[in-house]
Order: sequence, then C-alpha cells, then structure tokens
Amino acid sequence: MSHFLEKETDFSKMVDARLSRRNFLFASAAVGAGAFLALNPVAKAVAATMDSTLLNFTAIPTSTSDSIVVPKGYSVSNLMSWGDPIFNNALAFNANGQQDSAAQAMQFGDNTDGMSIFPLSKDRAILAVNNEYTNYEYLFAHQGKAMTADDVKKAQAAVGITIVEISKQNGQWTMDKNGKANRRITANTEMLVTGPASGHDLLKTKADPTGKKVLGTFNNCANGETPWGTYLTCEENFNGFFGAEVDVPLTADDKRYGIKAEQSKYQWHNFDQRFDLAKNPNEPNRHGWVVEIDPNDPTSTPLKRTALGRFKHENAALVVNDDGHVVVYLGDDERGEHLYKFVTKNKYQEGNHSANRNLLEEGTLYVAKFAMQADKLEGDGQWLELTYGKNGLTKENGFNSQAEVMIFARRAATQVGATTMDRPEWVAVHPDKKHVFCTLTNNKNRGVKAGQDVAGPNPRAENHYGQIVRWAPTNHNHNSATFKWDLYLIAGNPTVHKDNLYAGSDNINKDNMFNSPDGIGFDKAGRLWIQTDGNYSNEGDFAGQGNNQMLCGDPKTGEVRRFLTGPVGCEITGLTFSEDQKTMFVGVQHPSGHFPHGSTNKPRSTIVMISKDDGGVIGS
Repeated sequence: MSHFLEKETDFSKMVDARLSRRNFLFASAAVGAGAFLALNPVAKAVAATMDSTLLNFTAIPTSTSDSIVVPKGYSVSNLMSWGDPIFNNALAFNANGQQDSAAQAMQFGDNTDGMSIFPLSKDRAILAVNNEYTNYEYLFAHQGKAMTADDVKKAQAAVGITIVEISKQNGQWTMDKNGKANRRITANTEMLVTGPASGHDLLKTKADPTGKKVLGTFNNCANGETPWGTYLTCEENFNGFFGAEVDVPLTADDKRYGIKAEQSKYQWHNFDQRFDLAKNPNEPNRHGWVVEIDPNDPTSTPLKRTALGRFKHENAALVVNDDGHVVVYLGDDERGEHLYKFVTKNKYQEGNHSANRNLLEEGTLYVAKFAMQADKLEGDGQWLELTYGKNGLTKENGFNSQAEVMIFARRAATQVGATTMDRPEWVAVHPDKKHVFCTLTNNKNRGVKAGQDVAGPNPRAENHYGQIVRWAPTNHNHNSATFKWDLYLIAGNPTVHKDNLYAGSDNINKDNMFNSPDGIGFDKAGRLWIQTDGNYSNEGDFAGQGNNQMLCGDPKTGEVRRFLTGPVGCEITGLTFSEDQKTMFVGVQHPSGHFPHGSTNKPRSTIVMISKDDGGVIGS
C-alpha cells in the first residue's frame, strides 16, 4: 500500500445538497442498526446514541506522540523489528547501515505489512509476514547515494516475506530462532508460474525462455490465507523497481501499470539486468500476481497464481462458498482501478489438502460493476466475467487468449465496463459469510479524470478521506453474479467540514474521525478492525486527526471507536490474532521518528503484540 502526504483543498462548497451528511443517515444503511442493508430510518436514527455490545473498551483520543497508545487495560510489546535475526547463526542488527546483503538475508525484512498466523499447537505457531519495500535512508549509511551491486542485493533481501515460528512462554509470544519453518523469501527466490499465463510469450525472457520460472516477489502488500494451510502474498507496486537508462518504447499496457523508462529510485536496474527495461521488457509481466506459499515447508517453491489476474494486488480475502467453490475477493490499489473476485473451477474438499492446493490453478475472474446513481449511497451490483471470447474480450479488441486477459486484467476490466473505484484496498469477509467489506482509501482524481464519475460507492469529488463499501451477495451465494451494496462509513472531518459528506457519515464524529482506511479484518466475534494509511499532518482538512491509527467497528450498529494510535510518520498495517484471540499482532510500517527504541535510535518497522491485562479476548 502506498503511503502519502498530500496537500488537499477544501471541497465543502462542492458537495451536492442531495448528499448532505444529514441526508446520508436516511439515504443509506451505512449506520443502520439491525439487519444488513435494512432501509429503516427509525433504526438508523439509533446511530446518535449507539452503544455497541461488541466494543467493550474505552475509546482513546488522537495522538501525535512517537509511541503506540492503546486503551486502559491493554498492554503493548514488541515481537520483532526490521533487522532482527531470525536464525541462530544470523548477525544481530546493526544500525550503522553497513551490514551486507548476506546479513540482511537472514534477518527480518523491512516495512512489515500483511501477515497471517498458522497455529501448530496451543502455544506454538508460524507467522508469515510481508516485507513490502525498504527505506534507503535507513538501510544504507550512504542513504542510497552510492549504490553498489551488493547494496542492490541487500535491498532485494530486505523485501519479500519473512516466515518464523513463534512460541508462547509465560504468557508472552516470542520469535524462535531455532524454528524449523523459519525462512526468508526475497526478490531472488525461485518461483513457478501457474495458471493461464504460465509459459506465455509475454512472460518469456533470455534467462527464462520457458516463461514458467520467475525469480522473486517484492512490494508485497497485504495477504490472505487458505483453509488448506497456505499463505497468499500479494504483489502491489512492482512497477517502481524497474527502470532504464536509455529511451525504451513502452506500450499502453506498460503505462497503465506504471512502468517508466527512467531512473528508478531503487536503482536495481543499474546492477541487475532483470530490472532493466531495455534488456528485459517482459520482466514486469512476471510480477503483479498473487503468490501462494506453504509456510510449513521451508523447501517448497512459491507459486504465482496467474488465474487471479495481474494488477496491483492489495490482499486476497478467501471464503468457501456453500456450494464448495472457493471465492477470493481482490482489490487493485490504484486510483480509478477496480474490485475483483475469483471463483475456483473445482470445489474445496475438507481435509484433502493435496487436492485443495490446486484450487487456485483454475477458475474464473470477475470484476465489479456498481450502480452509479449520483443521489444514491446504496444499490445493486454485478460481477462481469473476464473470460476470453466473452464480454468483448476478443481479438478484435486486442485480446488473443485467456493468458492475455489475465496479464492485462486492468485493460480487460475497462473493456467489460467495470466501475472505477477510489483505490480498493483490503477486503474482509464477515464471519457470518454473508457480507463483505472493502476499504476505498482515497482518490484525488475522482471527478477530475474522465471516467471517474462522482456517484455510487464513490460519492465525493477529489476524495481525500476514503470510505468503506460493503456488499451482500444475492441469496448469500458468493458465486452469484449479483449483489446489493451500501457504505458502512464515509471517513471525514466533522470539525472542519459541517453538513456535507466531507464531514463523514453520521457514525463519524470528532472523537473517532480518521482518514484513509486501508487494512481491515474481522476477529472471530465479528468486530471489524480498521487500520489507516493517511495524511498525518494534523492540519487543514486533517486537523485533529493525528497520527495513523487503528479503530474497531460494529457492523451491526455502525459504531466506530479508536483503539490504537501509532508513532510519528507510520502506517498501521497488518493484522492477525492468536488462535485464542487473546493476542493481537499489528504492524507498524515506516515510522519516521525513533520508534520502537526511542531516544536517537534509528526508526524500524516493527510487529507489536497487544494483550489485555486481565488475559481476556481482545475487544471483549
């Protein structure tokens, strides 16, 4: 996920009166109590006096401190930070920035993001964590101004995935450097390409004439996990690692994915020709996929699942449908891109892991089209099939095979008429399996660029606060071609903007306001945890909102309470729970002060653990 700090203008005068904050309460079910999508204005009016039975903690205020703040009755401790050794024979972290690539390859990667826990026993588990990208100002003593070939290898070793075993001793989880599953997966780990794009000419390079073997995964944003025990890591802004020193002709598809023939800030192409567009124009096509990993087997080969489409993946939210088919919801995190779902061809077989591990090999990818009425904040939607030969995905329109539909999934989505969205990020399926939520983080281009209409689930021009859309598949069938949607909340600032949607929906107030919802996830009880990656300037449109934070919402009442605030400059991202729900693991990415060790220490991305002082379930 891309963090940002953008200066925005005041749009309070631009909002249509039909979508005033007051009218929002009665125009949608976003803050309604009771049944999902129940259009009951009496029930919605309860929002003013909401008292959730799920949210049993005292909300905390915003913060601008260089620390983590949680409610009274909770404690925070660190699990591991960038550079911590994950093997017994690994070097300890050294803040001087002079450690080499070999040292980094045996240490926890940088910029922790999405993560999942895989229980082994009551007091032991495997933790799989994404390491999205790295910050050269901290990684190197020269801050990236005097790069060498080994520096590039070090940067490549700082990204990817870290897999470690953790154990609980005396009530505290710790990382076990002797764990048999411990592993680093980096930008140089060999992977196999599976699915419709495997072996296609557009994936072939001089180093891999088969188009089936890829080195590495990087810019791994969020994640998913499967009931057959594998980890799904999602490749997002892969384009930023490619570059060129000479003029290279780029296709419209290259540009759609953000590929640029110029000096990359990461400078990999200067020392590794895989990333030089002049020498390997097909290499970008080998990235931007969902990768499936077996966390229990450190010798296993990660699999790039091309049936799930190529775009800037945020996370992969998986649900086993009542008919046995597995459905995976996917967001494409860029302004004006789309929301997808994938349905497996074959059905899930309880306990048959060998058969289930091929489920993501074949299936059908769909993209969402929402009803877009300018005065409606709820409506219908449909899933449009992205299959070669259907819905205009033909040779006449530039597609020659199913492989090309998957490689250029963005263009295919445009071809079939999908709705452009305000940066679809994390998707989460409610434990009842009937409702799905997706964060739409922001979109400064909404209403400015052609095709990005101000309507439907994207109701604000130049949206800089974000919203959360939710939908219910028809007849609770995730394989259905249709759904009903509304907005669970519209983030905003009611202290700056008054009776309009930039103030936010009516479940947003001065005590729980925030901007740019990003990571989300449900616990077993159905609490919706919301993490932010937004503007932390604490001024202008964002006055009073403080540092990035994590909130907790009740999907039934619409109530939202702030649970955590992060240190200076960070994004709060990554969320998972111990099996007993008594420890919450949360990621603190790219802090810019002195977190986690204070004083003059170098800031380090860190996974923190939150527990309740009385030993109870988080949030209870």
